[in-house]
Amino acid sequence: MKHTLAQKILQRHTGDAITADGQIVVCRVSLVLANDITAPLAAKSFYAMGATTVFDKDKVVLVSDHFTPNKDIASAEQVKVVREFARKMGLTHYYEGGAAGVEHALLPELGLVGPGDIVVGADSHTCTYGGLCAFATGMGSTDAAAAMALGETWFKVPPTIRVDIIGKLAPFVGGKDLILAVIGQVGVAGARYKALEFGGEVIDALSVEGRMTMANMAIEAGGKAGLFAADEKTLAYCREHGRTGDSALVPDVGAHYERRLTIDAGSLSPQVACPHLPDNVRPVEECEDVKIDQAVIGSCTNGRIEDLRVAAAILKGKKADKNVRLIVLPATPGIWKQALKEGLLEIFMDAGAVVGPATCGPCLGGHMGILAGGEVAVATTNRNFKGRMGSLDSQVYLAGPAVAAASALAGHIIHPAKV
Repeated sequence: MKHTLAQKILQRHTGDAITADGQIVVCRVSLVLANDITAPLAAKSFYAMGATTVFDKDKVVLVSDHFTPNKDIASAEQVKVVREFARKMGLTHYYEGGAAGVEHALLPELGLVGPGDIVVGADSHTCTYGGLCAFATGMGSTDAAAAMALGETWFKVPPTIRVDIIGKLAPFVGGKDLILAVIGQVGVAGARYKALEFGGEVIDALSVEGRMTMANMAIEAGGKAGLFAADEKTLAYCREHGRTGDSALVPDVGAHYERRLTIDAGSLSPQVACPHLPDNVRPVEECEDVKIDQAVIGSCTNGRIEDLRVAAAILKGKKADKNVRLIVLPATPGIWKQALKEGLLEIFMDAGAVVGPATCGPCLGGHMGILAGGEVAVATTNRNFKGRMGSLDSQVYLAGPAVAAASALAGHIIHPAKV
C-alpha cells in the first residue's frame, strides 16, 4: 500500500500493517506533553489509574506556560501540582519561569521533536510539530495520563486531505495567511479527524517556522494533524537544534487522498479571520474599517523570531496609535534573547509596545492583555471564539504579524503596504 505522511509515520510506530483509513492501531509514542492547565488533570488521572512511574522520564515533557508567571493564587496552585508531579516522576524536561516558554515553540527549539515522531499532548495545538514532519496531535488529559504511564496510545488512521499551494507569495503574505486561506475553504469542521498534508512549490520555499505556523492551526479546521514532508530545510533545522539521526520523509507517490485542494498563493493578499470563527476569513482589504483597541503579536502561532522580525520592520521608527495597546510576547526565552540581540525589543518599545515574558498571555484569555466589553483586538494568535481573549462582548480578528503591526500603527485593520 502506498502511504500518506500520516500513514507512513503511524506505520513506523506500530506492529500492525496499515492497510486502510479508519483502521485502529496501537502506536508507541515518542513524546507526551502537558501544560499548567492540563497537567494537573493528567496527574490526577495518572494516580487514579494506579500508575506509579512514567514510561520514560526523558519522554514526558511538562511546560508551565498558560498562566505564568502565575497570575493569581489558583494558577500558582496549579503550577505547584505540576512541579511536584515532575519532581516525583524525576522528569528530565520540566520547564517554568525563566526556562519556560510557549510549549509549542519551546519543544522544537530544544530539539525534542522531529521527523517521524509521534507526539501526543494535552493541548490542541500540539499539531504544531507537524511542521517538522511529526505526527503530532492533541488529546484529553486522561488519555495523556495513560500515554505517560504506558508509552503508547491508539489511533484511528485518519484519511488525508492533500493541500498543494502553488504560485508566488505576494509581499506581506506568509504562513499565517496561507493557513487562514486553507481554513476559510475547508471550514472549521471540514478536516475533522483527518490529516492535512501540505505540499507544492510555495510550501517547498516556505521556512520551517512558517510551516510550524501552518501546522499549528490545522486543528482550527478540525484536523487530527497537519503534516509537511521532511526535506533538507527540516533536517537543517533539526541539526541546528541539537537533533541527530533524522532523515528525509515524504509521502509515497500514488498514495490515496480523500480530497485534494489546490490554492494559488499569487492570488492572496494578507488574510484576516473575523469574529467569531477561524474560518470567517476575508482579505485584509475588506476589513480596513475595523477600529482596534489592542494588537497582540506572539503565541505558539506567531511568536517566533521570524514573526518578530516582520513586525519590527513595519514598526521601526514609528509609534503605535495612541488608542491602541500594543503587546509583544516573544514565544521563548531563546527568541526573547535573540530579539534583544537584534534590537527588535527596542524597536517595539520605541513604538510604544509592552514587551512581555515568554508566555501564552492573553491568547486564551489568561492574563497580560484581557479585553473588556466592546473592545476589539487584532492578534497573531490562533482562535477568535466568542470570549476567547476576555469579555464575551469583545471581538478578536486573527492575522499575521505584518497586519497586526501595521494595524497597531493605523488604529484600525489595514494592509501593511499602506503604512
